[in-house]
Amino acid sequence: MEPIMDKGEAARLVETARVRAGLTWAEIAERIDAPLVWTTAALLGQHPVPADKADAACAVLGLDEAVAESLRQQPSRSIDPALLQDPTIYRLSEALAVYGPALKALIHEEFGDGIMSAINFKVDIDRRPDPDGDRVVITFDGKFLDYRW
Repeated sequence: MEPIMDKGEAARLVETARVRAGLTWAEIAERIDAPLVWTTAALLGQHPVPADKADAACAVLGLDEAVAESLRQQPSRSIDPALLQDPTIYRLSEALAVYGPALKALIHEEFGDGIMSAINFKVDIDRRPDPDGDRVVITFDGKFLDYRW
């Protein structure tokens, strides 16, 4: 019996197939009828993918059942410390380090004592034209979870 493929290996195969097929993440998300950022994160191994979406993604990418099986598995969500050295990821971490305390204060002021869920959560990315250079717009949309005593 073959073991289930590691999610990291499945992600590498997804990325290879995507590049070789000349597909964007947006095209894949549209073809499997799923949100863009969720699709990208899920196919890179950060979410379990429902069977219908895993099968659809593998069909779009020409990947086999072993990849679909891996995509369906629950991930171990963690970050490779080397990824923190990537300039884009580092700048996102830096933005949260700078603005995190202010966002925390504003969440507490507006909602009370609690947190924004990263489980009951949506995230989106958009491009906004600007004469000084296009802007990256990232939206975090998380359910407020109040602390209960």
